[in-house]
Amino acid sequence: MRGLDLKQDELFSYTTLEQRIPNDHPLRPLRRLVDTVLASMDRDFDGLYSRRGRASIAPERLLRASLLQVIYTVRSERQLV
Repeated sequence: MRGLDLKQDELFSYTTLEQRIPNDHPLRPLRRLVDTVLASMDRDFDGLYSRRGRASIAPERLLRASLLQVIYTVRSERQLV
């Protein structure tokens, strides 16, 4: 079962992630582009996941994390976390 791509803005902090990252940061336009591409793949993702069972981590979230891993040359997923 496919999980939802939810954002938790203020879980343990009084400032949001949007407030912490400068408006001119190079990842902001990249994030908008990636979100657009992933939104266009929504139907493809739905076809890959079962309707039954426990919800997984949203594939959009996993792909964004993998992209950050490549951009910042993080050697492993463990280090990324």
